[in-house]
Amino acid sequence: MTHPGNAPARPLTADRPDLPADIRLIVTDMDGTLLDDDGRIPADLWPLLERLRSRGVLFCPASGRQYASLAVQFKDAFDGTVFIAENGAFVVRDGREVSSDLLEPPFVRDVVAAARGLAADGVDIGAVVCGKRTAYVERTDPAFLAEAVKYYALLTPVDDLASVDDDIIKIALFDFGTAEHSTAPALKPFDETHQVVVSGEHWVDVMHTGTGKGAAVRRLQQELGVTPAQTMVFGDYLNDLEMLDAAEWSFAMANAHPQVIGRARYLAGSNNEHGVLHAIARVTGLTP
Repeated sequence: MTHPGNAPARPLTADRPDLPADIRLIVTDMDGTLLDDDGRIPADLWPLLERLRSRGVLFCPASGRQYASLAVQFKDAFDGTVFIAENGAFVVRDGREVSSDLLEPPFVRDVVAAARGLAADGVDIGAVVCGKRTAYVERTDPAFLAEAVKYYALLTPVDDLASVDDDIIKIALFDFGTAEHSTAPALKPFDETHQVVVSGEHWVDVMHTGTGKGAAVRRLQQELGVTPAQTMVFGDYLNDLEMLDAAEWSFAMANAHPQVIGRARYLAGSNNEHGVLHAIARVTGLTP
């Protein structure tokens, strides 16, 4: 479901007769979307969440981040929050697993080998093997760990990523260059059987076929009996494209990747302008 005519996303007009809308599910990406450039959640989100819950609206962070990382960020609003973690590979509600998509051990070994090959060829890259219990890394230099800990609250160094004993739901690769132009093309062969998704300027995620934020949102809608017309979605990067299609109220941030702006129906203010909160207030009629 794309917006009419596939025109670029546009701001909401001031004279919409269909507002406030009957919204039941709000799904937002985190980095570059809800979070500002310093990685902070807007303080006004917390009172807004209380008002949304009083109206029966479910709030759902959807991120490439680890579930444990999201749970820490929302520790003061944990009850009743649904978490779409690991780009849709792990969905949790009230501490209970809703769904997960696992990677086969031989495939994990193949991706790890490919990452090692890129590093041997001079690409400044590090891999994170994401399990249900924790995330695992071989590379432990301060520069790489400083990037990994931003998204993985539980991080375990190991000698061999290819022999991790856990349920693996995603492999994330951090490229100190530009992931879209270097690491992602090198991993393209894996896209024939699995998914290779550019999730940020420096990150590429490798996941099971059919895994994604969009699939996770659609499963939630089905489980909750919520329609696309009752769903708001916010995103800024390429891993958000499919979930924009799951909502009639789809918003690209002003700072979003051009493809995201081309896919969403509406344009919100930037992440630094707290565009998510302002759009929620406009569409639902609620304010913090």
